[in-house]
Amino acid sequence: VQLQASGGGLVQAGGSLRLSCEASGYTFSRYVMGWFRQAPGKERDFVATIGLIGSRTTYADSVKGRFTISRDNAKNTVYLQMSNLRPEDTAVYYCAAAKIGSRRITDYDSWGQGTLVTVSS
Repeated sequence: VQLQASGGGLVQAGGSLRLSCEASGYTFSRYVMGWFRQAPGKERDFVATIGLIGSRTTYADSVKGRFTISRDNAKNTVYLQMSNLRPEDTAVYYCAAAKIGSRRITDYDSWGQGTLVTVSS
């Protein structure tokens, strides 16, 4: 199983970015996908998760209304559209795959390498 995250970068507060995570080596449509993030010096935190066909999504309260998770099973890719970004959103963002929908890191079997998002004030 391989997950390749991309799309991070430097953006000003109030701006937008779209992260992508392309999966390979397994049947993508059979796994729940999630995004997590880890700010410098902090633990890795849940951001969002999406069900097998994309109809169920869950968000952390801190990103609700600003971030949107989606997936394209034909492209084996999950996305995280981030809008109205804030400096506190600065972190390395990781995509991950799980067999069940969950906010818990330990429920995710496979992880991407992370992509850095930096939001300047």
